[in-house]
Amino acid sequence: MITFFLVGLTVHVVFFLSIFDIYFTSPLVHGMTPQATSLAPPASRLVLVVADGLRADSLFTLLPNGSSRAPYLRSVLEEKGTWGVSHTRVPTESRPGHVALIAGFYEDVSAVAKGWKENPVEFDSVFNESRHTWSWGSPDILPMFAKGASGDHVYTYTYPAQEEDFASTDASRLDSWVFSQVKSFFQLAKSNSSLRASLLEDKNVFFLHLLGIDTNGHAHRPMSQEYLDNIGLVDTGVAELVSIVEDFFDYDGRTAYVFTSDHGMTNWGSHGAGHPSETLTPLIVWGAGVHNAQRVTEPQPYNDGYLQDWNLEHLRRVDVGQADIAPLMASLIGVPIPVNSVGVLPLPYLNNTDLFKAENMYTNAIQVLEQFKMKMTQKKETTLSFPLTNSSFFAALHSLLKLPFYLLNALPFISPYQISLCQSLISYSLEGLVYYHTYDRFFLGCSVVLGFVGWTSYVVLVILKTHASLNRHPSLLKQDPSHTLAKLCMCVTVVITVFLLIQRSPVTYYIYCLLPVPIWYSVLKEVYHVQCEVSLLWMSVYLCCPQVVSFFHRAMLTVGLAILSIWPFMSGLFGKAKFRSLSWFLGCLFLALFPLMPVVGREPNIHLMFHVAVCAYVPSLTHSSLQQKQGLPLLNQIISWITLGSSMLVPLLSSTRIFHRLLSIFLSLTATYLLLSTGSEALFPPVLSWLMFVWINIEQEAMLAQGVSGRQEVEPLCICLNIAASLSLINFQVFFIITAFFGTGNIASINSFDPASVYCFLTVFNPFIMGGLMMWKVIIPFIIVMCTFETIQVTIINFNSISHSSPQHFFFLVQDYGSWLDIGTSISHYVIVMSMTIFLMLLSVVTHILTSQRLILWRRPKLHFP
Repeated sequence: MITFFLVGLTVHVVFFLSIFDIYFTSPLVHGMTPQATSLAPPASRLVLVVADGLRADSLFTLLPNGSSRAPYLRSVLEEKGTWGVSHTRVPTESRPGHVALIAGFYEDVSAVAKGWKENPVEFDSVFNESRHTWSWGSPDILPMFAKGASGDHVYTYTYPAQEEDFASTDASRLDSWVFSQVKSFFQLAKSNSSLRASLLEDKNVFFLHLLGIDTNGHAHRPMSQEYLDNIGLVDTGVAELVSIVEDFFDYDGRTAYVFTSDHGMTNWGSHGAGHPSETLTPLIVWGAGVHNAQRVTEPQPYNDGYLQDWNLEHLRRVDVGQADIAPLMASLIGVPIPVNSVGVLPLPYLNNTDLFKAENMYTNAIQVLEQFKMKMTQKKETTLSFPLTNSSFFAALHSLLKLPFYLLNALPFISPYQISLCQSLISYSLEGLVYYHTYDRFFLGCSVVLGFVGWTSYVVLVILKTHASLNRHPSLLKQDPSHTLAKLCMCVTVVITVFLLIQRSPVTYYIYCLLPVPIWYSVLKEVYHVQCEVSLLWMSVYLCCPQVVSFFHRAMLTVGLAILSIWPFMSGLFGKAKFRSLSWFLGCLFLALFPLMPVVGREPNIHLMFHVAVCAYVPSLTHSSLQQKQGLPLLNQIISWITLGSSMLVPLLSSTRIFHRLLSIFLSLTATYLLLSTGSEALFPPVLSWLMFVWINIEQEAMLAQGVSGRQEVEPLCICLNIAASLSLINFQVFFIITAFFGTGNIASINSFDPASVYCFLTVFNPFIMGGLMMWKVIIPFIIVMCTFETIQVTIINFNSISHSSPQHFFFLVQDYGSWLDIGTSISHYVIVMSMTIFLMLLSVVTHILTSQRLILWRRPKLHFP
């Protein structure tokens, strides 16, 4: 049995890691030559201001009296600048947002496993290509661009990380600090000759990262007065900044300004997903080389209604993708476009000659084309050549490659056709990059799916041999196919190995492709000896997957719980145990209400928690203190951490009798859960615990009916069941696990970061501790369910934990097309369900210790209970 579990764990870990080779490989290529135009740029310096967490509507929407909460920026876009909406992509977080703005490419998905604060991969950026870059702001953002730069020409000035407190004082002080530091910097430069000389050089960048709006949005929500007032403070600060910069450079007209945001924020103060409030950010560009405000009379090609809502239908709006801003900034100050940029230069922002625009668009096209050529060369060196069919983009791309691009500059005039040609080249090059980046995806996917199907089939066969009466065919008992199967598998292994050697594939490819061979050898060997009815059980296990639907529609859990509520009446248990059956019925109906409630974190209601238990007093008092901006009370913080630390220790001090031990576990975990709750989800663990207690009692009643004596100690009961009973337990296990996971929408607290859940523990921004606390909140319902399984456990449950078919479903549902939200969601589902499978195997060991072991401190316990 131990060997079986170790093999199962290994198989799932390998297939879990396969997702990083299939979907989470870096799309970046290196070795390209930076591309820049030879024409003189319009600006000598660039000032980039990023208001972290600023929504487009929060800036552009007018007040009821017709005025703007950002009068200076409003006057800029109405008179001397070009504006639009910058469309971000998921994940709408600070790191990927700033990478897209400054480096020109969207988040490298391989960064998921390589770190958060520092540069997980080497990449080029506008800062790196500049002569000098001075930056002020958060310690979470600035260092990653300084670390990735060649040389030491990127200078950072950050405040201490402890200043990023969501609640102690008004977070707008962070932005005030930045503006104050910039002002002092320019004052110092007037008396420091070497610094002044550096500032007077060309190709310089000044970067201001303003975190106050984002912090106030998390702490008080985007509709709060703190958030809106912070926008006004930023507007005043930008106006003063422009005055300081222009005065220092004697109003030489050689400064370009870009004001934008890395991401927006939902109404409930979170970001990370793809809601328009998170993906629509403002963009205002003005100064040297930028078009003044263009008034229009004809309708503009935007049907979202924002122009009318913002009273800006009379001004030309130019929307861009977030990565398009990097080529724009590079063109304004004449530095090479970052070599990994996938952005397309937004020409309507440039106020220059047609030759300048064509040259820069041509440079942009060559820069993207170089990435494609490098990617194609690398793939050809390690891949067998196969004829490419039905690849329209290859035909178009090859025809474009044959064009004499030198004629673009040789012609006596610049035509719109030439610019359109460059844009087409960029489009086809990007399509080619995607093609080669996903070149091995189908091949690896087939190997993983083949391994999954083989392992599921093998586990089903083991279940049948262990728990069902399946006789071997008498005619097959005299035959032994093992020798023939072994030869066949050896031949397949040799063929696969030679193929991978020729292609110089990574070591991990050998694991993914060769692992299915021994798995299917075991399957074919077992199938040969059992009757054909195995397919019935295999299909029932494989196709019985309503849990897949619950990943997309939480209401499916309500339907399932409603159906489960009538189980005692349909199975005949009601006549034997009326009270327990009614308790089960009511428990299922109460639990069915939670999937219909709003996702956790969207509508905090701390006052509801006060009525749940006395433990809710701490978050209630903490919430009151934070509202008054008095910070987190030290006593509350101490109580919270002690409660968290003791939640896994206190149950070990109680009796190992079923009722006493489980009650101790449930109450201890519920206390911690209350401290991490912001609303109605605080009721979820008590209701779930109630239903689990009822389930234990009903299973005990069923055992007594079968003549099996009841147990008082918490020890697993292993019995042989028929196939129908085994499938029933499988369905119960999977359904309650999914209910524990999605029942309250806890996972939303991780996907869309909302720090309100952890305010009882800390308010200073720390993504690792905050993420760990919210993950623990997600795990608590799992522990409650798994502890219940420990009391009614049968062997088949363990088999199901390592063989349920959800990963196969979600592997097929993974997509690399459509919106980025759809792509990210499909990949997340696969990672979640694979992590859950591995996690449940490890958690079963923890819950066994938690339910069966007892800790004795300093003295022998009283013998009232065993």
